[in-house]
Amino acid sequence: MISLWSFLIHTLLFATWGATFAPTDVRAMPPPPPVQCARTGSGCNLSNSYGVWGDREDCSVPTVLYPTTEEELRLAVADAVKNNLKVKATTKFSHTIPKLACPSTKPAGNSILISTENYNSQIVVDRSNMAVTADSGVGLRALIDAVEAEGLSLAAAPYWEGVSVGGLISTGAHGSSWWGKGGAVHDHVIGISLVVPASGSQGYAKILRLGEKDPGFDAARVSLGLLGVISKVTFSLEQGFKRSITYSFTNDVGIEDKYTEHAKDHEFADITWYPSKHEAVYRIDDRVPLNTSGDGVNDFLGFQSTSILVSKSTRATEKALDNARNVDGKCAMASSFIGYKKLIANGLKNNNLIFTGYPVVGRQGKMQTSGSCLYSPASRIDVSCAWDPRINGLFFYESTAIFPAQKFANFILDVKRLRDLKPENFCGADIYNGFLIRFIKASNAYLGQPEDSVVVDFNYYRADEASTPRLNQDVWEEVEQMAFFKYGARPHWAKNRIVAFSDVGKKYPNFQKFIAAKKKLDPMNMFSSEWSDEILFGKGGERYDGCALEGQCICSEDRHCSPGKGYFCQKGLVYQEARVCRYSTAQ
Repeated sequence: MISLWSFLIHTLLFATWGATFAPTDVRAMPPPPPVQCARTGSGCNLSNSYGVWGDREDCSVPTVLYPTTEEELRLAVADAVKNNLKVKATTKFSHTIPKLACPSTKPAGNSILISTENYNSQIVVDRSNMAVTADSGVGLRALIDAVEAEGLSLAAAPYWEGVSVGGLISTGAHGSSWWGKGGAVHDHVIGISLVVPASGSQGYAKILRLGEKDPGFDAARVSLGLLGVISKVTFSLEQGFKRSITYSFTNDVGIEDKYTEHAKDHEFADITWYPSKHEAVYRIDDRVPLNTSGDGVNDFLGFQSTSILVSKSTRATEKALDNARNVDGKCAMASSFIGYKKLIANGLKNNNLIFTGYPVVGRQGKMQTSGSCLYSPASRIDVSCAWDPRINGLFFYESTAIFPAQKFANFILDVKRLRDLKPENFCGADIYNGFLIRFIKASNAYLGQPEDSVVVDFNYYRADEASTPRLNQDVWEEVEQMAFFKYGARPHWAKNRIVAFSDVGKKYPNFQKFIAAKKKLDPMNMFSSEWSDEILFGKGGERYDGCALEGQCICSEDRHCSPGKGYFCQKGLVYQEARVCRYSTAQ
């Protein structure tokens, strides 16, 4: 295994450095379209970008429509209303992990899917009003480039740019900031157009234009696709600016006391915490004037095109280590990846070429988001996004918990207590990106954050088969339950396993206002499905043998784990109210 790991690291270094100076005939394999239709005309299948939903069940739809204009979009909804069909909208990217975009399967064949992939032609920048309006299918990168070309900037964006305008605001996508309007993109929205059901005399569907003072606006800003189909979005803009970024690698002593001041001191601050290594990386990220020297770019390592050989080898190595219960091997992976990220500043590049030193200064449009693996034609398929489902590359869970700011310190302390029992058990997350800590300001959106909040993301290994238990899975289940149940964290709407959404409505003071808006705009529930109801109403998953292995339930009996493979339902080690699947040879 050591020889394999040595090969992997050398391959990774060669591939990543080689990408900087690669010959021009090497091209990325773009991500597959989320909708795949049978040539026989027997229907289509919708998947997310990872190729597998949380329940591992396909999302089958009989019909997919691709409108190119707002009127075509209205007519598609009108036809669905007239024929009493269930409707969901999807995008070119489909990066939502829960099954929100899957139309209802009850009754079978009584649904359509509307894709905004081809509804992406209009981006109108209004310099006099410092605003931009775009079709909902417009990609984030296209929007940012159009805005920057006018000498303006969009102040907030998620770290991953592979999202559309409509998808971006539907699920509360965010960057990181407690300054100004904050890091959530929907808090920079000043106008939304929705296609909603209407009476026959109104043509069965109408376009509802909502501004900041209109009833329904705060429901529509984070709607989960449940109010109608978003047709256009208007964002507020700022004068163009640059950002200066420095990553400060240090130990994690006192991180529970430092995060608040760090967020207050730096406009776009974040923290990456590697618990197993007792290491924290503070992102010192502030705006600077446009005349500041520097033409840097944020090309985040995890979103770069990666050699398919490296992606497959990384997955194969992680899988082998997991199956062998080799904790030391996982820690070796984590140490190597963390060291490499430090060497190349996690993808920051001075003057758009390579990293030569801090600070890295560049235009807001080049620093606020990244996703270079999305691009280049597929003339050769040497590289791709590392998680592309066609290559057997990375395959993982992504848990994202959003804490009231004042509760986050105690969560960190609890995680440290759990970590200190056996630090190497946390190497599984540190292989990916550790705990990414970001900041969101309080929002008036009904399904936005009701108070200044701290967001923590952590990724961890997912097995090829639902019935396969994972090394140290009890650790991640305890952290997950600690976050969502002990500290009342709210789940990110576009991420997480189903257990995270348990009783989610009780965590939003304006939840009933959202439900009232939903009933008014969609009285027949045509935009709802059993999948979206499962998320919105936090019903939790079914209980069956092995249901806890993939977060479809919290175990209460051994059969919910995998007793035949030595995994039993036990109490948490620090949060003892937790119920987790832990490996044991004693039973």
